[in-house]
Amino acid sequence: MIEMPEAVGSLVRSVGLSTAMKAAGVVTGLLPIPQPLLFTGPGASKRLGFALAAQGHRKVLVVTDATVASLGLAKGFLAALKKGGTDYVVFDGIGADAPIPDVTRGLALLRHRGCDAVAAIGGGSPLDAAKAIAYAAANGKAPEKLAGYFRGLKAPLPLYAIPTTAGTGSEVTVAAVISDPDEGRKLVIADTRLVPAMAALDPELMTGLPRSVTAATGMDALTHAVEAFIGQWAGDHTDRLALAATAMIFENLPVACERGRNLEARERMALAATFAGLAFTRANVGYVHAIAHQLGGKYHVPHGLANAVLLPRVLRALGPSIAKRLALLAVRAGLGKEKEKPAVLARRFIEAVEALSTRIGIPESIDALQAADIPALAKAACREADANYPVPKYLSERQVEAILRGVLP
Repeated sequence: MIEMPEAVGSLVRSVGLSTAMKAAGVVTGLLPIPQPLLFTGPGASKRLGFALAAQGHRKVLVVTDATVASLGLAKGFLAALKKGGTDYVVFDGIGADAPIPDVTRGLALLRHRGCDAVAAIGGGSPLDAAKAIAYAAANGKAPEKLAGYFRGLKAPLPLYAIPTTAGTGSEVTVAAVISDPDEGRKLVIADTRLVPAMAALDPELMTGLPRSVTAATGMDALTHAVEAFIGQWAGDHTDRLALAATAMIFENLPVACERGRNLEARERMALAATFAGLAFTRANVGYVHAIAHQLGGKYHVPHGLANAVLLPRVLRALGPSIAKRLALLAVRAGLGKEKEKPAVLARRFIEAVEALSTRIGIPESIDALQAADIPALAKAACREADANYPVPKYLSERQVEAILRGVLP
């Protein structure tokens, strides 16, 4: 068997997959994707609680994690449910990356207590876990059996979401990411019906976030906006959302990190994360996410942190193919004027991302990364990106390996 040279193979792969991805983008653009009723501003979680109580549910499973529970961030929401006459059960056993065993325990509790709706309060892990629980409960399947696209015949149980971080955008997305700790990988469950019916963006719940969490989740939101903007599925609607999110993050993320109790900055970051979530729900993501998912599955690196470290390096690797798009982002972020050359603006944008990361304390490397693992990680990342994401340019495994070597400790 004669092996095709890597450069030639990459070109053939790029041409074929690019055509397929463009066709898939047309189909995706026609899919009806619901948007939740949003409650925003201080006290939004309480208002969502009252609105949920009016929906007539018998009992709601409230999915969260131990930290949110210990800080009492759900107090106002739970009090509103109680005042509205709605019974609830709290499950605070979701760990980082929504491990399948935790999701399964939440599903068992829902069934045991007869819950007919699911509400999530927390970061991306509780929100994604709640989606998986609601979907699995409605379809009578184990959560891992629903990984993939539209694997459930029935819509999930009614879903409600209260994010306590400004990053994942899970409150408006069609996906839930859960992790398989035995296999060291992440699984994506995708269905347009996974979008919550209602969501609350309450900055009062975010003021106590540690600076490191604020920084990583904020950069996660920026990654969503940027990858949605540079990918092949970008359109006028997603462009507006991505541009708005990018500008808001550059302006407000440093303030949220340095003055954590600033409600205005917190609320604007929450809106930016939601805008970015809406953008990538239609336009999808790219290599930053594909590589970050491997790091999360292998080493349990927090997703936002991995995205933050990788983003400028992936943008550089994509090179001139995205210069015009990065130039538009740079102008919207106030980094230059439209009359300047795209290559100049693109370089300035990448440098601004790096400067923002440095200012808010994002490290330059991934401490857990092992050099011996890089070839396998790169191969898995390329496989994920090639099969799932409308990337602007296809990278070879060697190029992805170079990106990973650049973030070795």
